Amino acid sequence: MIKHQNKIEKLISKLCPKGVNFKGLSECASIKRGRRVTKSELSPKKNYPVYSGGVTPMGYFEKYNQPANTITIVKYGTAGFVNFITEVFWANDVCYCIKPNDELDNKYLFYVLKAKQDFIQSQATNAIPAHLPTEAIESVKIPVPPLAVQKEIVKILDNFTELEAELEAELGARKKQYEYYRTELLTFNERERERERVRWVTLNEIMDYEQPGKYIVKSTEYSNEHTMPVLTAGKTFILGYTNEINGIYKASDENPVIIFDDFTTSKHWVNFDFKVKSSAMKMLRIKDNVDVVFRYAYYAIKCIQYKPQDHTRQWISTYSEFKIPVPKVAEQKRIVNILDKFDSLINDISIGLPAEISARKSQYEYYRTKLLTFNEYAN
Repeated sequence: MIKHQNKIEKLISKLCPKGVNFKGLSECASIKRGRRVTKSELSPKKNYPVYSGGVTPMGYFEKYNQPANTITIVKYGTAGFVNFITEVFWANDVCYCIKPNDELDNKYLFYVLKAKQDFIQSQATNAIPAHLPTEAIESVKIPVPPLAVQKEIVKILDNFTELEAELEAELGARKKQYEYYRTELLTFNERERERERVRWVTLNEIMDYEQPGKYIVKSTEYSNEHTMPVLTAGKTFILGYTNEINGIYKASDENPVIIFDDFTTSKHWVNFDFKVKSSAMKMLRIKDNVDVVFRYAYYAIKCIQYKPQDHTRQWISTYSEFKIPVPKVAEQKRIVNILDKFDSLINDISIGLPAEISARKSQYEYYRTKLLTFNEYAN
């Protein structure tokens, strides 16, 4: 890193000692929206991913309208999210495609825009759905050093992202291993059932279900300056933080809950106070006087195989009727002990691979900021 940084400093000293020009994005790149396709036109059997208002493809289409290595900025949905699509794809009309002119390296421009993503997202409207006006990104300031400097910066940042990708791939492999062992530990054969080492119970027998009611957050504005988490479902989980102090759901290590969303199969273990995004969120607690370890029930729920027809908003009619295997309490505790250790290894950001990935991300962001900070040339 130091070797490359010294090279960049020498290049800057030689090629732009008085600073670099800053230009609005529209001055140094084209900004064009994609073309609309509807969900009815998509099929997993088709060849080309369609990027729209989300982070991942909304589906697949038979045509493409953008080449590989195109920068996109989401207009609607996850408004302001900056992406770099490495394959040919179809850009829907709710995302912008950014193409730099000859004075900018494509990957360099991506790194600059990614570094400014928080600012770009802050320019989205408060309308429902939130959207990012074209004029909000046209004026985003881009430092334009000589191409030799840009390419050297790209080399360094690519090295960081490649290393992080390798660590993420290794973590992904460990997660699959964890899921395999979780399934193995929670699968009981007929012989064990016959010996009464395990029984099957419905979730409704062992858990109480609670609607969010007063715990729904009223404000739609979140800030990292606040402290009360607002929970959703899926990979995001913590949507943001609010300063609302009324209607807080109380949870703790002694009194945890499982939180889930009517519209996903994701389940989260929660042992801290929170508010929720909407009425779709539901909370589960273990019933009094049942011989089921709550943490064991959580792991068992994570193993339930869902089908599209199982998906429903009615706890009593469908979800509560799912059954899980329940062995003796001592066996439940043994299984929990094993799975907790696995869970820490793949999810605890203070140890192992998650800690290393977190450190690499911090290091990358530090150097990205440092490398992309230039003195502006004064005429």
